[in-house]
Amino acid sequence: MTTTPAPTPMMAQYLALKAESEDCLLFYRMGDFFELFFDDARVAAQVLDIALTSRGEHAGEKIPMCGVPVHAATAYLQRLIKAGHRVAIAEQTESPEAARKARGSKALVNRAIVRVVTAGTLTEETLLDARAANWCVAIGEAGSEVAVAAADVSTGRFEVIACDRASLGAELARLGAAEVVAAEGGDAPATVWRPRAEFDSARAEERLKRLFAVATLDGFGQFGRAGLAAAGGLVAYLDHTAKGQLPFLRPPVLAAARDTMAIDAATRESLEITCTAQGQRKGSLLDAVDRTVTGAGARLLAADLGAPLMDRADIEARLDLVRLFHDDAGLRDRIRAALRALPDIGRALGRLAAGRGSPRDLGQLRDGLDGAWAIGDRLGKLSETPTLLAQLAPRLRGHGELIDLLKRALVPSPPIEASDGGYIAAGYDPALDALRDTGSGGRRAIAALEATFRAKTGIAALKIRHNGVLGYHIEVPARAADPLMAADSGFTHRQTLAGVVRFNAPELHEVAASVTQAGAHALAAEAAHLEDLTAQALAGRLAIAATADALARLDVAAALAKRAIEGGWSRPAFVDHACFDVSGGRHPVVEAALAKSGDRFVANDCVLGERSRLWLVTGPNMGGKSTFLRQNALIAVLAQAGAYVPAAAARLGLVDRLFSRVGASDNLARGRSTFMVEMVETAAILAQATERSFVILDEVGRGTSTYDGLAIAWAVVEAIHEDNRCRCLFATHYHELTRLAERCDALSLHHVRAREWKGELVLLHELADGPADRSYGLAVARLAGMPPATVSRAKAVLAKLEAGRAKTGGLAAGLDDLPLFAAAMQAEEEKCDAIRAEVEALDVDALTPREALDTLYRLKALAREG
Repeated sequence: MTTTPAPTPMMAQYLALKAESEDCLLFYRMGDFFELFFDDARVAAQVLDIALTSRGEHAGEKIPMCGVPVHAATAYLQRLIKAGHRVAIAEQTESPEAARKARGSKALVNRAIVRVVTAGTLTEETLLDARAANWCVAIGEAGSEVAVAAADVSTGRFEVIACDRASLGAELARLGAAEVVAAEGGDAPATVWRPRAEFDSARAEERLKRLFAVATLDGFGQFGRAGLAAAGGLVAYLDHTAKGQLPFLRPPVLAAARDTMAIDAATRESLEITCTAQGQRKGSLLDAVDRTVTGAGARLLAADLGAPLMDRADIEARLDLVRLFHDDAGLRDRIRAALRALPDIGRALGRLAAGRGSPRDLGQLRDGLDGAWAIGDRLGKLSETPTLLAQLAPRLRGHGELIDLLKRALVPSPPIEASDGGYIAAGYDPALDALRDTGSGGRRAIAALEATFRAKTGIAALKIRHNGVLGYHIEVPARAADPLMAADSGFTHRQTLAGVVRFNAPELHEVAASVTQAGAHALAAEAAHLEDLTAQALAGRLAIAATADALARLDVAAALAKRAIEGGWSRPAFVDHACFDVSGGRHPVVEAALAKSGDRFVANDCVLGERSRLWLVTGPNMGGKSTFLRQNALIAVLAQAGAYVPAAAARLGLVDRLFSRVGASDNLARGRSTFMVEMVETAAILAQATERSFVILDEVGRGTSTYDGLAIAWAVVEAIHEDNRCRCLFATHYHELTRLAERCDALSLHHVRAREWKGELVLLHELADGPADRSYGLAVARLAGMPPATVSRAKAVLAKLEAGRAKTGGLAAGLDDLPLFAAAMQAEEEKCDAIRAEVEALDVDALTPREALDTLYRLKALAREG
């Protein structure tokens, strides 16, 4: 009988750490490499495209292994995180010398997991997109309550949003989280599952009180139990990944879903607000609008566009700040130039707070805060101070002592690596200067000693060198080494290599010891200063974070002003009632694309009011219907985000919910065809749209048979007109729907203009009143390159169909007598009530078999007549 040999001490340590790391890949530190073993090695080797080797045996089999250099680990981590993996970092917690001294010559170095690197907990500059936020989100539930807690640990932003289950998807879509955390056993759309105990609201409340050192959370707002559960679960997860070194979190900002325009995931994808349907920033509304000059400004602009405001006063405050920079080109250019020169102090602060900071991060705080002070001075001299600027101005200053300290303490360009020193400025610490003088004096002495040894030995190629193993030593060519080997030469042999021989000498040892000792003490002194400077900077972290936010807001306002000037955009005006009055509206993304090719975008008006709140838009494909629909939705987004809009003028009532059902897509992974996706999205609109909502619908009903599609489109138009009563743009090729204008008093007919000229279709992209005379489908087919024979055949078939329509009245024959949506629902209820009354009047026990049969026939006839 064979027994499986026990694992080696190193492998036993690895297996214990691997069990602790749960489902993460484990980076196991061995000297200058992070090694991976077993399945982790197989996965990493494939993702990173590195060699898979083996090391020893475990349970009778070779152990798969691969590794990455510690100095290049960040680049490899980036690829693993991008591929969807989480990585636990197991570092050596003591040196080999300390291990041998404590536990003998064969002692194993202690290791521990010091951090779990995940997509939502990154702070490293090289792992993050400077112009995009990196949210980690937790979902909390308590009874029927739902809430979302979101943190960007790279800057410390911490939000808690109360919402209902219906709007949860919209909130998650807005945040675009890198990770979503939820309690085990639930059905939330999470990517990471954590123990349910971490989401207990009572424990969460105590955890938050300890974190922010407060006796009550009332100062942050009135948290519901779900909000507490979400916030507590998120903090617990961040603590778990940081292994006790919790990243910087500001006090939570409590918000409600109703504070911003509700935009569900389907609408965001359809309108391509912050990214295209392919997930790219280029081609999105954000890309077309963004003129920011800082990473923080770009992140804030994306947040603004993703969450348009519902508070009119806050919107006007943003617009007033944009107008300041819009009307004063000189001020705008000076502020943008000053902002462009500033580092990203928000993320530098985040790295320092997470214990991953560097001397360069302190230098960035110094330069950023100093630049903010200068901007504050410049803005303080303005004769006009908008409300929002008055709120921001105090945050730009107030760090004088810290700025002065960092200016005195740091060299002008501090390095990223602290281990080599050289970042504390001369004159800041006299003792450190003395150590450096000793070191530099010793190096001069070593240079003089080298010259002395050359003269003494007559070996011109003699050099004094240094490495990490031998320290300072004398190196001569092998052919000249024999005289130094003599016992009375004054030199001691240390090492023989191919071509060179290395020696020591008492004089060199004495000088080298003083240099090495002074260098070590200088490094220790610098490290102590770095720790002290970091602590002093973090003491004011909330105020520094507020400064970073103020700089970002100024960048956004100046950038939006520049964009408005470039495009001839106008300031939107807001009214209290539900209107949408846009003159000369344009699609910002399409207009920018056309401008690159030298083409002009055709602007169009849109006036939705009490008597024309629903526009039915007909016309040919490629005529601009979808563009017209989307441009007006984007104008609503821009306006409520506090931006000028691509229009000659715009007067709007606030939009509480924005819906877009434009374009065809499927979701095969969830078993949904294109038509099913269309129906699901349309159903959501009919269920959620209010009188203050804005809806754009394109080609509802096209994914099924002609009769089914027309019936659905007809019913949807009626429901929006009679029930939802929202502002709506409805594009369709079902010309039969235009008959509804005779019966729906708030429905207005419009079409995109087109003409055929000498057999060719000319698309004018202009919107005109009234219905289109036809769809021009055959002309579009010819334009697309369909074979002439096929087009000719289609023309013949169309002629037959149109002749039949003239005789029968077409698809919509008989619909003129159909009652409207509300009346139909009432008639259905009356029919049901008549049958119900008949049934309730029956005395079932008194009926004979014959009477029962007669009653059934009578009820059937009543149902048929209804």
